Amino acid sequence: MDPNSGHPRRWTILGVLVFSLLAVVLDNTILNVAMKTIADPHAGLGATQSQLEWAINSYTLVFAGLLFTFGVIGDRTGRKRMLFIGMALFGLASLASAYSQDPMQLIFARAAMGIGGAAIMPATLAIISNVFPPGERGKAIGIWAGGVGLAVAIGPITGGVLIEHFWWGSVFLVNVPIVIISMILIATIVPESRDPKPSKLDPVGVLLSIIGLVALVYGIIRGGELATVANAQVLVPTLIGLAVLGAFVWWERRIDNPVFDVRNFTNIRFSSAIGMMGIVFFAMMGGMFFLTFYLQIVLGFTPVEAGALMIPFAAAQLIFAPLSQRVNQRFGAKLSATVSMLVVTAALASYAFLDADTPVVLIEVVFFVQGAAMANIMPPATTAIMESLPREKAGVGSAMSNTVRQVAGALGVAVLGSVLSSSYRGEIAPALAGLPADVQHKGGESIMATVGLAQALGERGQALIKPAFSAFVDGMHVTALVSAVIALVGVAVVARWMPGKAKPVQQAEQKEPAVV
Repeated sequence: MDPNSGHPRRWTILGVLVFSLLAVVLDNTILNVAMKTIADPHAGLGATQSQLEWAINSYTLVFAGLLFTFGVIGDRTGRKRMLFIGMALFGLASLASAYSQDPMQLIFARAAMGIGGAAIMPATLAIISNVFPPGERGKAIGIWAGGVGLAVAIGPITGGVLIEHFWWGSVFLVNVPIVIISMILIATIVPESRDPKPSKLDPVGVLLSIIGLVALVYGIIRGGELATVANAQVLVPTLIGLAVLGAFVWWERRIDNPVFDVRNFTNIRFSSAIGMMGIVFFAMMGGMFFLTFYLQIVLGFTPVEAGALMIPFAAAQLIFAPLSQRVNQRFGAKLSATVSMLVVTAALASYAFLDADTPVVLIEVVFFVQGAAMANIMPPATTAIMESLPREKAGVGSAMSNTVRQVAGALGVAVLGSVLSSSYRGEIAPALAGLPADVQHKGGESIMATVGLAQALGERGQALIKPAFSAFVDGMHVTALVSAVIALVGVAVVARWMPGKAKPVQQAEQKEPAVV
């Protein structure tokens, strides 16, 4: 295959890859709708709030910890093969999740889904970089990003419909037919490719990265549960995680064939793009966390209605993501990304003005504007990351990009969730005064816990509903402002370090060896 003309069936291959990625991305959003049902002891598994968090985080931690490892393995053994194996494992783990008999089974099945997802995600971008010529690669990545945005948006709607008509396990079972169709298409359409000079595996680096990430994220999540950082259960794992990650960076700089080459961060184009992406996902995922509760509890929308409210975000992604490369080429990465980051910051800040009486039309406008800005950030950033590395290292590049996204998103939910939890607990405390200490502590954990307590207390508990809504909205305002400040840091990073208009890459690409 001529590396400068691309694969003759590249657009069909792109369609297969986007469809294959649908199950992975869909599952990340579809699960949120099923949380309340899974917590029900009769209709679900009776999972506690902590167990529900780990059902989400077991997937995220494994996914993030193994992304760059599977990127390297795919570069060595074949990306098509890795994609096929990942889809098979993801499908089997989805089946196990659907028929879990208790919360612990669900947590472990979700971790297995994370292994499959980690094999799928980097392979898709690596194959795109392999089959598309430099001139079309940006557009292809834009379409890929648009497909991801669509899956993110239709997840809640799909989950709401499934929960309404079937049992909770259907939100996982829906992955199985997607996986089967994808495996058939992958086997018949997608070409094989690999790195002609594969890197050696780095098991020490893999182990250090997973231990460090698990300990760090556990500490942050535990801090959110306890609503304090001044506790040994929070400080010890967090400090251990940071120390292990420090050792990981030292190790990766020391060896000749690192699995996650931190020296790539000396490339200013790479580091600014990946830093911007991390900050965006930190702020965005944390923001989406509190918006889910706001729409369903404060405004009283059903899961299906709340999911439908995300359609403007998806529409903006579909409209603007494929066009983002034109904007990037005309104005340059620095200007287009800086303006887009400012718009995202303004959208996040606007959530600090939402309350129980905010018109739905206004919320929809904000969602559309934020979606449009996100569409003009992610594809150029992803393209910059991929083009900063040699073509044959595409799997490593996409894995590094997705690792940062997943880790930043998990940290965003944990940190901003902790801010929301701490603020909520302080605001709701006066309304819970007079109840037993253990009831106050449990009922003040979240708005869901307070509403559950109010229902358990019957008529006497109805007086808690209004203070709970007020406390949540106040906490959401604080959290929104924190997320906006973090996004503003992203603006500074882009404005300071993101390069301007990209130089033509054809000459450099022609000198690179073809990928076979």
